[in-house]
Amino acid sequence: MSDTEPAAPNTLPLPPLLTIGVILFGVAVNQVLPFRWDGEANGVRIAGLVLGAIAIGIDVWAFATFRRHRANILPHRAATALITDGPFAYSRNPIYLANVLLTAGLGLALNNRWLLLLAVLLWFALLDLAIKREEEHMAAKFGEAWDAYTAKVRRWI
Repeated sequence: MSDTEPAAPNTLPLPPLLTIGVILFGVAVNQVLPFRWDGEANGVRIAGLVLGAIAIGIDVWAFATFRRHRANILPHRAATALITDGPFAYSRNPIYLANVLLTAGLGLALNNRWLLLLAVLLWFALLDLAIKREEEHMAAKFGEAWDAYTAKVRRWI
């Protein structure tokens, strides 16, 4: 590790805890101040379940890719590999993308518009509190390989 390379990209709030906190907050707020669709919204709920399933699928695929590369997945520890295959061939942040999709999917499935609004806020929070830090870490650690990767693959999708 060089003097300019950050030891770890993230501290608090850890992105998974941020996502869980946002979801729990949205569920709690909806109990006090309901923000729902009127009437039956079965199509909306089914769309939410599908979106949630896609999010979980992306997460499982990303976790399996990390495992196959024997790479560190913990956001508070230094990167051990630059992974560019699997879901990382399509998004530099598939896990964070999945977190936002899961939050929105739960909002639809649970008839909770707060979660839809919070999904947008989560998007920006992850960008500011996690992704920008991780990108600085990856650029310092992997240099030209990181630059080449970012030229080919978008941040989100």
